[in-house]
Amino acid sequence: MADRVTVIGWDGSPLTAAARSALGAATLVAGAAHHLALPEVPPTAERIRLGSVALAARRITGHRGTAVVLADGDPGFFGVVRTLRAPEFGLEVEVVPGVSSVAAAFARAGMPWDDAQVVVAHRRTLRRAVNVCRAHTKVAVLTSPGAGPAELGLLMEGVHRTFVICEELGTDREQVTVVTSDKAADHTWRDPNIVIVIGGTAPVTPDGGWIAGRDPAAAPRGWTLPAESYGGLMGEGELEPLRAAQLTRLGPRVGDLVWDIGCGSGAFATEAARAGAAVIAVDRDLRACERTEANARAFGLQVQIVAGTAPHVLENLPEPDVVRVGGGGVAVVSAVADRRPQRIVAHAATRDEAELVGRDLTEHGYRVECALLQSVELDTRAWTETERSVAFLLSGVLPDRTV
Repeated sequence: MADRVTVIGWDGSPLTAAARSALGAATLVAGAAHHLALPEVPPTAERIRLGSVALAARRITGHRGTAVVLADGDPGFFGVVRTLRAPEFGLEVEVVPGVSSVAAAFARAGMPWDDAQVVVAHRRTLRRAVNVCRAHTKVAVLTSPGAGPAELGLLMEGVHRTFVICEELGTDREQVTVVTSDKAADHTWRDPNIVIVIGGTAPVTPDGGWIAGRDPAAAPRGWTLPAESYGGLMGEGELEPLRAAQLTRLGPRVGDLVWDIGCGSGAFATEAARAGAAVIAVDRDLRACERTEANARAFGLQVQIVAGTAPHVLENLPEPDVVRVGGGGVAVVSAVADRRPQRIVAHAATRDEAELVGRDLTEHGYRVECALLQSVELDTRAWTETERSVAFLLSGVLPDRTV
């Protein structure tokens, strides 16, 4: 194992005295091509071109001497430090941090970033990164080849955002470009780059906030809210007990895309968005679409509204993770199941209808559960019944997509 391992973050500025000292004593240096070309790298040191950090870590583990790993920005922020410290390598490292590329990008844009989400996009996580950009008003995306500004823009179809694209930060080829998301695919972008994605209006935090990202205190307490929070216009399938059960079974989360088909007042769509998920709300009634948009906007949330009749309107929508079917019956449930989301919930007014929906989900390979939900609301002044609702709640989980 190397006698000493130092990780140096480089942000394009002159190296610190500590970094120069560590490099001067190094017998092995790992880094990208532009790092290995730095004049401070000893000519006699073994050099490793940093592609796979895990492979470099194995080489360092077997090295007898002093090792230095050079990385862009802050190596402890979505960087190489996590891999080097993994238990299988057993490396203890000293870190000389640089300014993170995210901090540098926001500095170039002249914007604060304590209210931003930060995501990493590569081919495997690109869709989830896009969903975060759909759901939040300010997101920094650490891109990779094949998951860059052009790919982000293509997958953001139907949602307008502004992209601040920072290419090759800290080098003499640095460039900052501002484009709309629909134009990002028209250009070829140089790696490495970071994309700041901006759009929509976030709730104002008067005291400047206390937590990075979205402030949870900006939203009212409660997983579901009463009908009056959404203007009081609410269908039978949107009542609070049923809504709470649907949310429980779907479990929308950051990085998910939720379809809410037959969105009605937008109560479910709004509450799924409050959980951090991206939401597409669908309804054939234009008034329902308007109510949903107004309710989401009142909570400072980003919900995409699609007016049209399911199942036909669903054909060109991006792939969902979880889906609530609030209307349309078996035909819509079947069309949704064809798209293979992780989870589906629907409700029925009668047992016969519930059996038809459950049978269709089972035929599509879903594990189906059904519960008869009955709720009775009481006036606590006289303890008399004021409202009663009964519904069959069906939920389907795809066994091979359980996470």
